[in-house]
Amino acid sequence: MHSTRRDFLKTSAAALTLAAAPRLLHAAPFGLPLGIQLYSVRQDLAKSFEPTLKTLATLGYQEVEAAGYFNHSAAEFKTALSNAGLRCPSAHYNFQLMSTKLDENIAYCHELGLQYVVCASPGKLPANAGTRTPHTLDDWKYNAEQFNTFGEKVKAAGMSFAYHNHYEEFHALPDGSIPYDHLLKLTDPSKVSFEMDCGWVVVGGASPAKYLKEQANRIVMLHVKDFVAARPDAAGKTPTPTELGRGVIDYRPIFQAASAAKIKHIFVEQEGYDIPQNDSLKEDADYIKNIKL
Repeated sequence: MHSTRRDFLKTSAAALTLAAAPRLLHAAPFGLPLGIQLYSVRQDLAKSFEPTLKTLATLGYQEVEAAGYFNHSAAEFKTALSNAGLRCPSAHYNFQLMSTKLDENIAYCHELGLQYVVCASPGKLPANAGTRTPHTLDDWKYNAEQFNTFGEKVKAAGMSFAYHNHYEEFHALPDGSIPYDHLLKLTDPSKVSFEMDCGWVVVGGASPAKYLKEQANRIVMLHVKDFVAARPDAAGKTPTPTELGRGVIDYRPIFQAASAAKIKHIFVEQEGYDIPQNDSLKEDADYIKNIKL
């Protein structure tokens, strides 16, 4: 009854801090909820779908990015997400699924309430389909045309389309040009955005921070992962994945550049494990939460 206005303000501020703690605790360095690509736990999801989602929440993740639905309807997936306290703003599809089942995929994503539909791999011209040769310049031009088409249909359904890179996009073509640059130039910014996989950019020999600075309006989501080496070996084998902070990638300059860009979501992706899976994913989450920029 005799509390002062100062006491009241202190109490109110403390209450607000506690209320915000769960969000801040799991936030990326630039204030976004911490997400994870569900490819990271694909084997567990196939065996135990909802309990796996709940485990991710206990490890500090707030958002997930889908990579297959394991025979669940959109309604079932939404219920499992809600029960786990997770959100799903984005989903991955390979080029074949995007090109052959686009309407079906869009309908599912719309029912799920997604913001982004992502093509997670490039295709090839029909004449080159099925070959194991590197993508040609004409292949990349074809991809750009297809992405514009995908993007237009996804946009008409009230969502946004994005493309997710691997490392080939940063290997110079015979004329010295970079495929990723062609995709940026040849796609319509109103229809096509980009989800930058920072780990694969580094393996491809490029700088994620540089692209984030130059393409701040086109890159809207990030994948973060680490490797024990920065390049494929002499036989072309890609580097072994490891936990964030244990490998060769320094994410401080990348996150500094991302802080000034228009990043909407950030997803950890752990493609392999040499320690127990949950320990690995917890280590990834802690690295992002505690990194000092």
